[in-house]
Amino acid sequence: MADELVITIYQKTKNFPADEQFGLVQQIRRSAVSVPSNIVEGCYRQSQKEFIRFLEIAYSSLKECHYQINISGRLGYLDSQTHDLLDHKITEAEKVLIAFYKFQKKNIQ
Repeated sequence: MADELVITIYQKTKNFPADEQFGLVQQIRRSAVSVPSNIVEGCYRQSQKEFIRFLEIAYSSLKECHYQINISGRLGYLDSQTHDLLDHKITEAEKVLIAFYKFQKKNIQ
């Protein structure tokens, strides 16, 4: 789900204004890529506690991305249909990730 979100964000941010290519576009893409990257990195850590920490970082990056998509919509860089699509995908990813986080955290207690 996080991987699909990255692909969609890359596609949907292609047409942002040129002056945002090294600003908001870069920030949105960075925060989006950070989500699956931290999940994958956490999977290969030596302890469950470390894995949970990487899930927390992934969730924080997802929240950051959500804000950046919302501000992009308010600035008029995304049409309402694209904004709604991304908003929905991010919201669904947040639900799944937080549920997975809570499940993992419960398992170490």
